[in-house]
Parts: sequence; structure tokens; C-alpha cells
Amino acid sequence: MKPLPGAVVDASGLASRNGHEAILRRQAAREPAARTYARALPIVPVRARGLTIEGADGRRYLDCLSGVGSLALGHNHPVVLEAIRKVLDSGAPLNALDLATPAKDAFLTELYRTLPPGLAERARVRFCGPAGSEAVETAYTLVRAATGRSGLLAFSGSGRGTECRALDGTSAHTPDLRVDRLPYPQDYRCPFGVGGERGADLAARWTESLLDDRGPGVPLPAGMLVEPVQSEGGVIPAPHTWLRRMRQLTADRSIPLIVDEIHTGVGRTGAFWAVEHSGVTPDVMVLSKAIGGSLPLAVVVYRDDLDIGEAGAPVGAFPGNQLALAAGTATLAHVRENALAERAAALGERMLGQLRDLASDLDCVGDVRGRGLMLGVELVDPEQEGDSGFSGAPVAGAPVAAEGGVAASMMPGGARHPRPAAPGLAAAVQQECLRRGLIVGLGGRHAGVVQLLPPLTLTDEQAAAVLDRLADAVRTAARCRGGGPAAAP
Repeated sequence: MKPLPGAVVDASGLASRNGHEAILRRQAAREPAARTYARALPIVPVRARGLTIEGADGRRYLDCLSGVGSLALGHNHPVVLEAIRKVLDSGAPLNALDLATPAKDAFLTELYRTLPPGLAERARVRFCGPAGSEAVETAYTLVRAATGRSGLLAFSGSGRGTECRALDGTSAHTPDLRVDRLPYPQDYRCPFGVGGERGADLAARWTESLLDDRGPGVPLPAGMLVEPVQSEGGVIPAPHTWLRRMRQLTADRSIPLIVDEIHTGVGRTGAFWAVEHSGVTPDVMVLSKAIGGSLPLAVVVYRDDLDIGEAGAPVGAFPGNQLALAAGTATLAHVRENALAERAAALGERMLGQLRDLASDLDCVGDVRGRGLMLGVELVDPEQEGDSGFSGAPVAGAPVAAEGGVAASMMPGGARHPRPAAPGLAAAVQQECLRRGLIVGLGGRHAGVVQLLPPLTLTDEQAAAVLDRLADAVRTAARCRGGGPAAAP
């Protein structure tokens, strides 16, 4: 990228170095305090390409937040820009509601090429509002109408499932919704204190008991919503055996299984769709973020027998965003044709190994986990006793959980007791990363997990630079927290 001009603001509204601080001050005065990303990342981006963002102050950053995973190909990828320009030059309407258009037809054709075979053969696609939360709401209204039941099963730690209007009962379309929260299995902070296959089995049995021990006249729920990898919950991959059991439990009871692929779709986890790792075919898939090629787009893919043609089903004002459809088509095709999912699997595995080497050297790193190019580093307080905040009691005599966490104490019976989360340390690591020109996200338990979501176009050289900067940031933040001097970035 070329250096920025010296003017304060040019004709297109791009700020220069001189305008950087003024823009940040105006943002702080005009926007609410809940600006989570802006508060943690005081950057005024003016140019971007691939992994790199250039700020108005002239600094460059490696962006491993990627629009919270919405930029599968990174910033301003040539195939995406070309697709957008073609629509702009064609004179086509930019918003066509839900009418048929060439851009929508091309998008659906490409989407069907990528869907899991068991679903693609009999899939329907419903366009909705452009946000992932609206897609979750649409999925719920769909299964509620198809089953004639209400209520939803969701899992602790889920992001979209707990935040969208549909699941907190505040939507006009879901005023009577009841959500049953279930334990989501993981090794490091296992709800039952054991982790591994034993922990996954206990979580599955808990769900089975909830479904089978319902009182007389209490109907089954309209659906089950699950993330194959919890993203906002702290980058927690679902065990394959557990996810298959969820599929079997729901199928046996005619409960539609809704898989949330908002964060995990389009190659992010090393397969085009994360459910493919487990060989699971859902009844419904909720898609957003990367499918729009960096622009707002969300759809619900579902089995045709769930389509009852409900009149007046909400579709919103922007299901026909032609620019997003074109950008999404280009992104889906590029990921498929260039085997970027397979690339993400191989590169992500190498990065995970290097992060685990870092964890072995630092007792403030409690766990390292991920799948593909969706990676998380959980930071803990090694000076505190193990965290007692399990949602289930430890099981006496249970085996120790699988590898992945070093800062953990042992409980009676051999179960692990992980150290308390260290959100302050995680925030310090995020700031140290920023000083070194690296943008990372935070999530998980009390925002104590540093998240890496680099674009699927990440090169080996770029991956090495990302890990070097992250490792240096973690060491520096840990040293400062312990009273030592900070290293210069």
C-alpha cells in the first residue's frame, strides 16, 4: 500500500495522520461506551489489503480479527472487488428485496455446490435480515412453525444463541420462547470437572435425561441449536462423538437440529462447514459473516420437509443485497476452487502446535485450542487456586482430561481444576499485540481468551509473524503483571 497523503481529510473522507486523534476523540464523544471493539482497538483504518490494515496514523497492522471472521479472504480481495464492480457497472438494482435476480441465482448455485451432501439434495434457502442474530431468529420461527412446538435447546457459552432477540424472548416473533441451557463439553473447563471422552459422555447423558424426563403433557422443544465450535464462548470445538450423539438424540425424537455456522462456515475450521468434521448432517444451518464476502448477508438453509410455506414469515428489508450476493458468490467459489479449507486445516494444525509450545513455557497460559484457522489461547492466573466455577460437580474417580491445559490443579479423584480466568491479563495481551502491530480478539470466560481468526489466505510467512508477535506480547504482559519491566515493541 502507498503512504497516506498529508491532508487532514481528503475528498473521500479518508483521514490522514493529522486527523487520527481528532476522529478518535469525536467517536468517543458521539458513540456509546459499549463500543467494545473501538474501545480496545483505537485505530482509524483507511486502507486494507489481505491481512494488513493501514491506519490514519501511518501504522500497519496484521489483522487477526478479520471482521470477527467475516473476511474469509482478508480485506479487499481482488475477486471480491471485481464481483462488486461488475454489479455496480451493470446498472442492476442494489436492493431487490427477495425477488429473483441473476446475482441471487449465482449465489444459490454456488452455495448448493458446497453444502453437506445429505442436506444439499433436499435443501431450501430462506434469506432474512443481514445479521447472524436475525438468521437465528428466522431459524427458530421456521422450526416452531414446522413442528407446532415452542422452546429451544441451546448450550452454555454460546454467543449468538444467547444474545439474539429470538432467544431472550424480546422479539415480536418469539414472545413465548423458552430456552433450556445445556452443558457444552470441553476439556479445560469441563462442566463436570473431568474432560475428555468421559466429560463428553456425561454432557450427552445430561441432554438425554432432559429430553426423556419431561413431565406429562410437557412437549419436546421445537429445535436444538448448537455451534460445532463455540466462537464467542472461547473457541471450543465440540467433540465429534458428542456432536454425533446430539444428531442421533434429536433425530430419534423428531427434533430439528439447527447448526450455527455463522462463525465457523466457509472453510474457517479446515472443512467448508464445521459439521463435516463430525460427519453430521443437520436439519437446519444458520449462515452469515463470511458468506457475504465481507458485506452483510445471512441465510437459513433447511430440509425441504420443514418448509410449510408460512405466510407472512419475516424476511426483512435487505435480503436482496446484490453487492453482498455477488461478493459472497466470489468468496464461496474462491475458497472451493483453491482448496482454502484444506489449507486452513494444515496451517492451523501447525500454528496450534506452536501455540502449545508457548503454553508449555508460560504458566499463565491455561489452554490452547482450536480447529483450522480458528484458534484460542486462554489466559489464567497461575498464582490462584483452581477455579471452582464448574456448572456440574466433579466425578470421583474420573480420568484426567486430555492434553491442552498446563495451568491446572488436580481435584480429588483425579479431575482437573483449572486456574481462574485472567481477563485483565488477556486485555493486556491484546494491547501489547496492538503495540506490535497485531490485532486480536477476546472472548470466552470473562473475556479471558485471546482469539485468532486470520483470513484463509494467510501465508506461512505471515503466520510466523503473527505467532512471533503474539508470543512476545504474552511474555511481556505476563512479566508486567508480575512486576517486571515492559519490553519495547
